Amino acid sequence: MKQLAQIKLFDQDYLKGFGPLGLESKGPSDAPSLFNTFLTSTIGIITVVGFIWFIFLIITGAISIMTAGGDKNAVAGAAKKITNGLIGLVVLIAALFVIDLFGTLMGIPDILNPASVIERIGIQ
Repeated sequence: MKQLAQIKLFDQDYLKGFGPLGLESKGPSDAPSLFNTFLTSTIGIITVVGFIWFIFLIITGAISIMTAGGDKNAVAGAAKKITNGLIGLVVLIAALFVIDLFGTLMGIPDILNPASVIERIGIQ
């Protein structure tokens, strides 16, 4: 009887695992590029989640305005929800520009690319 990890479907091992999750097949010199990939992916995911949340706030705020029925407090609350969503999106996008500006002022022009920063410093 085969174990679950040995099951093959159509000559492919689907239950093999996630693959290399760290430095299993790489040397220590590949750590900066792995960190760069991790950081870039994390920033991308946070940006996408923030944009989806902004869209959600816009839609729920618009629905709240449409269903307010003349209630000034409900309209004001919905408008505040939309305003807060817009402010959050602006802060999210501005954060990347502020980090880039800070890096430029500190003499690290590519601060959003940590692999090149680590290689420039000489940490290996």
